[in-house]
Amino acid sequence: MDDMIEAIRRFNRFYVSHIGAIDTHFLGEDISMAEARVLFEIARNAPVRAASLQEILQIDRGYLSRLITRLSRRALVARDATTQDRRTRPVSLTNSGARLVAQLDQRMRSAVEKALTVLDPMEQHDLVSSLSLAHRLLAPSAPATLTLRAPRSGEVSLIAARQSALYAESHGWGHMLECLIAETAAQFLREFVPDREACWIADLNGVMAGAVFLTDEAARGKPGTARLRLLHVEPFARRRGIGDALVQQCLNFAREKQYERVVLWTHTVLDTARRLYARNGFACVATAPHDLFGVPLQGEDWERHL
Repeated sequence: MDDMIEAIRRFNRFYVSHIGAIDTHFLGEDISMAEARVLFEIARNAPVRAASLQEILQIDRGYLSRLITRLSRRALVARDATTQDRRTRPVSLTNSGARLVAQLDQRMRSAVEKALTVLDPMEQHDLVSSLSLAHRLLAPSAPATLTLRAPRSGEVSLIAARQSALYAESHGWGHMLECLIAETAAQFLREFVPDREACWIADLNGVMAGAVFLTDEAARGKPGTARLRLLHVEPFARRRGIGDALVQQCLNFAREKQYERVVLWTHTVLDTARRLYARNGFACVATAPHDLFGVPLQGEDWERHL
């Protein structure tokens, strides 16, 4: 834990310096970063009450009041004088404040663009993905847009790696399960039938939040049957209905391709997954013990007729 704490603090020190957060002349203007942040939020939400600003910015009420006072003295913001109670007067930008925000916004965009241009496209993607993931991890309940999309190059292997890591952490299923998952992913890539099979990635604002595969069982002697495989949802993205969305996507695809049924394999210890399958119309049709993951387990075959 100490190493992780120090790593986060080390990054914080770097980033504060990188963006000039302690510079009294933020982006070359006679304004601090804290004051600039207040101006930006007023611009986005005006007219806005100080109480709402405090909730948005998550800063001390007294400190916010002093910031607004300083900005008001510089004629960058103004309170609505028609409201009697000073505490509830909405705050808006003056014309000078609006011009300053526009200048700061353009300079900030230019600074970010300059930082990105020194990176190649893959590095740019990695940076944005990492920052988006940090946001999701630190604020898992923050609003986000869910998109179900096809995998990009390399992402099927990433799904296999991520599933292996998650099951090792949650259930202690290690090397043997990882081999099985890797073989399943490789088989999907090697034998992929575009008109009959698919993989969907749950994307939350550019971050992989889960995935699922649907494969055709015809080659294994079961025509008309599709198999739902390797479903997972990242811990930070749970309780958003992503698992249900992925399962429904599989069922809709299977209906469109005129499959007669969808089957899957799970385990009695995976209570959350079993509840997910049950509420989406699947039923357990057979159970059997195995030790394929290196420990005794009870496997279950589930089925949903279409």
